[in-house]
Amino acid sequence: QVQLVESGGGLVQPGGSLRLSCTASGFTLDYDTIAWFRQAPGKEREGISVISGRHGSTYYANSVKGRFAISKDNAKSTVYLQMNSLKPEDTAIYYCAADSEGRLSQYETEYQFWGQGTQVTVSS
Repeated sequence: QVQLVESGGGLVQPGGSLRLSCTASGFTLDYDTIAWFRQAPGKEREGISVISGRHGSTYYANSVKGRFAISKDNAKSTVYLQMNSLKPEDTAIYYCAADSEGRLSQYETEYQFWGQGTQVTVSS
């Protein structure tokens, strides 16, 4: 079965950095797509970054563009999200999600599999 596990969250000060990891089981990153979403209390879930399987194309939401970077290691079945220059408004639960169609999409309805999430808190 497909399983996604996020890790790397925690508490950081504004301006700090974190690297999140999403490890996939029963899923082939060579062909399939992994996306990062986040959800803060009282807000809608936001697609913030995507990396496609076949071509490695990437997408970034304007809210994180220039600060976050997505990458993957197919051999390790792991996708990373490097988060720099963190702001208090980045505080949220971060989820990874998988799309077996292998397309580049920022919309949560396109994704069939989800991890449990990891908490990121940015505070002084």
